[in-house]
Amino acid sequence: MKIVIFGLTITSSWGNGHATLWRGLCRALGRHGHRVIFFEQDVPYYATNRDLREVPGAELVLYGQWKDVRAKAKREVHDADVAVVTSYCPDAVAAADLMLSEGRGLNIFYDLDTPVTLSRLTRGERLPYLDPDRLGAFDLVLSYTGGAALEELRGRFGARAVAPLYGHVDPDVHRPVETVSHYRSDLSYLGTYSADRQQALGALLVEPARQRPADRFLIGGAQYPQDFPWHPNIFFVRHLPPTEHPAFFSSSRLTLNVTREPMARMGWCPSGRLFEAAACGTAVISDWWEGLDAFFTPGEEIFAARDTQDALAALDLDEAEISRVGAAARERTLAEHTSERRALQFIATLEARPAPATADAMGG
Repeated sequence: MKIVIFGLTITSSWGNGHATLWRGLCRALGRHGHRVIFFEQDVPYYATNRDLREVPGAELVLYGQWKDVRAKAKREVHDADVAVVTSYCPDAVAAADLMLSEGRGLNIFYDLDTPVTLSRLTRGERLPYLDPDRLGAFDLVLSYTGGAALEELRGRFGARAVAPLYGHVDPDVHRPVETVSHYRSDLSYLGTYSADRQQALGALLVEPARQRPADRFLIGGAQYPQDFPWHPNIFFVRHLPPTEHPAFFSSSRLTLNVTREPMARMGWCPSGRLFEAAACGTAVISDWWEGLDAFFTPGEEIFAARDTQDALAALDLDEAEISRVGAAARERTLAEHTSERRALQFIATLEARPAPATADAMGG
């Protein structure tokens, strides 16, 4: 199939979780003979933090303004089998108008930020990437999260068909590697700063660091404010490109997964970083949300933490137990949560021209 995508970014992983997911998915789709064309607006903050120049398995179209690329986009959409526009795409509304007026194939809206989208709509905010009154015009709405989010998309906003397309990992990129000394930690966290993650991050990393002054804690990411509550044993590395993620995770005794509050509240929201860490064989402590146990078995493949005491209990486990859980998580990830697996689920959903789906229809 010919698949045209209008997305936030695929060339820069700085400050977003979209790029790494698209890289793995496009690469897997290309291996199965599908042609992917990815349109990305060349915005300055991604241009100056670009960590990918060519997209394996896809044609990349970087453009300055929509008017400069509209004619090409129209040609590509006109004979595409599938056209996809995503949340936070800078030109999502214009791309959706083009898809719905010119596309002859399947038109899809893929929300990689569904609970955030729904939360903002509930507050009456206007979204620059989605007119909710037009959601029912799409043939299919894909959601990065399942569970209650799917029912809300269908029942409240009129989506005709919905299905989850969860996060995933490319095991060719994320795999166990040798420990790197400056990434060594007893507990690490890799993620862009977000205010709605701060309460959980405080309980599951900052407070454990205060109570375990002899342990080393490490945070990697972007956009952390100056007033972040650092302790002397919490170290920081600025944004890491995906090529450094395996070394970061492999050098961690344990790593932390923290979910944005709107996503955690709705559940069924595994992050790409969760699967990346597991693919590296690193044991994960995760905040708890509904559906977590559909992806990993708590106590066997992941440590679920509801408070500081749960995080401290995991830190106090012996090395054999931590290694066992990390190895089990990697095995589960390679079996169920790879980009290859999600690509096959994506194509199967398209070919079926789906009816409304259950929360765990794809990848749960």
